[in-house]
Amino acid sequence: MRRAIALATLLAATSPALAQDEPLVRRGETLLTRHCAMCHAVGRTGASPHAQAPAFRTLSKRYKIDGLEEALGEGIISGHPDMPEFRFSAGDVGAVIAFLKAVQEP
Repeated sequence: MRRAIALATLLAATSPALAQDEPLVRRGETLLTRHCAMCHAVGRTGASPHAQAPAFRTLSKRYKIDGLEEALGEGIISGHPDMPEFRFSAGDVGAVIAFLKAVQEP
């Protein structure tokens, strides 16, 4: 019973923060779907259309998500010839990071 109360208290305390981030997370999902879904699995399920493109929900297994902020803003260059170089605006970087954090597998 104590665990249930503690969990309910924790969820209640974090719910306003999650609700505040929801528009940012949705914007990040929209951006990644528009620019990246042709190769990467963007959401919580599904395989990437391009075999060598990692699903975004697994990126934290390879990278620290907050560490991607600079690369997203300055331009991601991949050694993979099929991946174009691209850059997000400063405002869009925050949205992309928020979405990536929201979909990571445990």
